[in-house]
Amino acid sequence: MNPLRALRAALFGLGLGLASMAGASAADAPAQPVAKFDFDHPTFAHQLPFATRQVVIQVSENNPDYWNLVLNNAQNLLDFFGQESVRVVVVAFGPGLPMLLKNSPVAARLESENSEGVEFDACHNTMEAMARKTGHMPVVVPEATVVPAGVARIMQLEHAGFAYLRP
Repeated sequence: MNPLRALRAALFGLGLGLASMAGASAADAPAQPVAKFDFDHPTFAHQLPFATRQVVIQVSENNPDYWNLVLNNAQNLLDFFGQESVRVVVVAFGPGLPMLLKNSPVAARLESENSEGVEFDACHNTMEAMARKTGHMPVVVPEATVVPAGVARIMQLEHAGFAYLRP
């Protein structure tokens, strides 16, 4: 493994942001910092002390109709259990990441559901891959939490007892 990749892997394991390391410029930095990641102790964007149900919803398709289905599922869970009683985390990675970009056609719905306690996690690995293709980091909506790796976040939440949903 080359030294830069080894450093990045070590920093990923510590849950640290990587954009400022290895000479990356401010223009390369993500719109939001990468969230701290401790596999055995997940953290969340919203305090929901009375949540007794937990679900993680995977988004890995680049299709606005699918994104609306995901958001409908999240809203249905909020309506059924009550927004104080359920924790819903939507994790977007790979082809699904555009759902959480600033110019997303579902941006208004993201803002609305975030205000009801739905968490939206954006995969930093996917953001870096997009930056390599476009020359700049994509800008996610303010409601998004940037996590080091979308698939690792899903594994973390399943390990913590979350139900898994991929509509």
